[in-house]
Amino acid sequence: MDKLLQYGRELIELELYEAKKLPDRLGDDFVKACQLILTAKGKVVVSGIGKSGHIGRKIAASLASTGSPAFFMHPSEALHGDLGMVSANDVAILISYSGRAKEFSFILPTLAEMNVPVIAITGGLDSPLALAAQAVLDISIEKEACPIGLAPTSSSTNTLLMGDALAIAVMRARGFKEEDFARSHPAGSLGARLLNHVSDVMRRGELIPKISKKATVLDAMLELSRTGLGLVAVCDENDIVIGVFTDGDLRRLLLKQGTLQDMIVDVMTVPGYRLPENWKAIEALKSFNDHNITAAPVVDSQGKLVGALNIHDLHQAGIS
Repeated sequence: MDKLLQYGRELIELELYEAKKLPDRLGDDFVKACQLILTAKGKVVVSGIGKSGHIGRKIAASLASTGSPAFFMHPSEALHGDLGMVSANDVAILISYSGRAKEFSFILPTLAEMNVPVIAITGGLDSPLALAAQAVLDISIEKEACPIGLAPTSSSTNTLLMGDALAIAVMRARGFKEEDFARSHPAGSLGARLLNHVSDVMRRGELIPKISKKATVLDAMLELSRTGLGLVAVCDENDIVIGVFTDGDLRRLLLKQGTLQDMIVDVMTVPGYRLPENWKAIEALKSFNDHNITAAPVVDSQGKLVGALNIHDLHQAGIS
């Protein structure tokens, strides 16, 4: 057990030792690489083989989700048709620790002919890949953390870190924000929080609890029971919300010796809280918490009732 812990700690320490050298290597080539991506009219094409390919897929995914359209192209597949996916408006990121991947010797001339700029992520600073690239990002190491020096470990970590540095530097330069990130992650919790509006999650039609201004407290109680939302909207003849009545209001009224025959306009809360339909759902949740309420009618810009919403609807939509 002690030996296993020792092996694990030694590997992490060796990888951290190599990774700590990376910040000092960022210079003009890193800036140029960022500018190539920022000014590209097409996509970022990322390619690498073996472990470099696995890291390359992650780099392409990171770029794509942070505002830089990107895809991964396997070098072998590129030589059998996939190079057709590359256009003159693209920029290529080619990853090879040695810089001498055989496949790239066939790909580089084609990219040069198309005037596609190349960003090299490599430890081979005098390699064919580095010499052909417009920007070279140095990931060289003294030794792999693998005890036999064969399995890519420190070099893979350096590649991943350099790719992340590139993606996030470009993201920040674009002014990429949470809302932008959410658009590429619509099914995630962030997408639910930032993209959904009140109108997307509210109750509609027969699920809206409402009564007319001519109704009685009995009518309100029946509507409260029918919809189970915890409140009912009181509307005029044009469906404009003029007040609200909650189950809490009902209990307090009865405790004060009120009756079910009382007119609702005499006991409702005026004007009552309501939510604009164009608010973001996360704004509605914050408003519920700020006002210590759990439900509200939803209105359009003219104050007309168009829906209803409670805090459970928000939670079910993944907004919390």
